[in-house]
Amino acid sequence: MSKIVQMILSGMFFTFILDFFLFLGIKQNYIDPHNIQVYYNILFADHQNIYVFTLFTFIIGYFVMYLPNRLTLLFVGSLFILSLATLIPPLGSKAGQTLLMKKNITIKTDKFTYHGDLLYNGRKNITFYDYELKKDIILDKNKIKGNY
Repeated sequence: MSKIVQMILSGMFFTFILDFFLFLGIKQNYIDPHNIQVYYNILFADHQNIYVFTLFTFIIGYFVMYLPNRLTLLFVGSLFILSLATLIPPLGSKAGQTLLMKKNITIKTDKFTYHGDLLYNGRKNITFYDYELKKDIILDKNKIKGNY
């Protein structure tokens, strides 16, 4: 197997593990506390960014295959610590807010107008925190007018 193929496969392997723990922390500390009904697999698949994944694949693969072991251990170890940090509740919640939440938006349906925070944009529904109702509500995407 050529070194370039090994580099790509090694980078993909480590990047996949980093992504797994990142989204596990978001699921445990952001999705579950808001009672958002989404499976981990859907959360993981729907929020992958192919450009970021590819970039990290090549960077990590390069470190693993071509740089000294101590430097690689320091770099990849630091990335693992950052990824595992989302398992700490405040950090996982903040990561979920950063990646998934849209603050202070207005959503209109046929009958109502809602003003609040978009907590999660799912495949069929969105989970929304309404400022007036002071609670999380689930809205059908098909009944929402315009963009949000």
